[in-house]
Amino acid sequence: MSPIRGILLKLASVAVFMAMATIIKATSGQVPPGQAVFFRSAFAVPVILVWLLWSGGLVRGLRTKNPLGHFWRALVGVTAMGFGFAGLGLLPLPEVTAIGYAAPILTVIFAAMFLGEEVRAFRIATVAMGMVGVLVILSPRLTTLSGEGLGTAEALGALVVLMGAVFAALAQVFVRRLVTTETTTAIVFWFSVNAALLSLVTLPFGWRMPETGAFLWLILAGLLGGVGQVLLTSSYRHADTSVIAPFEYASMLLALLVGYFGFGEVPSLTVIGGASLVVGAGILIIWRERRLGLERSRQRESMTP
Repeated sequence: MSPIRGILLKLASVAVFMAMATIIKATSGQVPPGQAVFFRSAFAVPVILVWLLWSGGLVRGLRTKNPLGHFWRALVGVTAMGFGFAGLGLLPLPEVTAIGYAAPILTVIFAAMFLGEEVRAFRIATVAMGMVGVLVILSPRLTTLSGEGLGTAEALGALVVLMGAVFAALAQVFVRRLVTTETTTAIVFWFSVNAALLSLVTLPFGWRMPETGAFLWLILAGLLGGVGQVLLTSSYRHADTSVIAPFEYASMLLALLVGYFGFGEVPSLTVIGGASLVVGAGILIIWRERRLGLERSRQRESMTP
């Protein structure tokens, strides 16, 4: 275990994924979300294969005991990605990032509903705190007081990104089921393969040939997606989840910088305030999970003869 290395790998994955999101946003006017999902997934596969070959885990990474489980996880994940990519074309990058932070909060709710995980008062309070933050972020987009109703592109974008967070949280529930029988590398590989195939379903709904520059950028987005996934997976080999997970929120700082310098987007105080509540709730959940994990470890040690 090397926590510093794990943290650095996590931060690198956050930066790479943000670069990918920046490309998807910049090219959103040239290709529909489903086509962007295809590029993101298909061109991530070669990167993951090279990683498996280099690490000597190719056979283990391709072996699966639950192919149908991978399919359902990919279906939910592709839906989340499609909504997220659509939102990038409609909303500022910092706002998309902030609403996306709802996914870990929603995962707690779905894990209790579908996996039977126990949710105590502390979790309920932090989930409520996070959802209040999401509502604060969404409120300016959904209000009709300004004369701009729910039919505006911005309001639609807010709802689309929120739906993406819902499906991303559901995807995590499927992952939690898969890890009981599947290796992490198998989950990563088969998600990219299945996602690329499932994205082809959107082919009849307006795919078009992008300009050469955009085409190359989209290929790069897919390659970056693969690199980001490799970095993220590798980070958890060097440190506990509770140590690494909070560094996901570094993406907000990157989103603010990229949004301002790349797209001229200045986030409102409402977005920043709501994001602070969501981030705070996420960090509290991670902190609580770490405390519970330490308590369980001490209990096991005390029972050892």
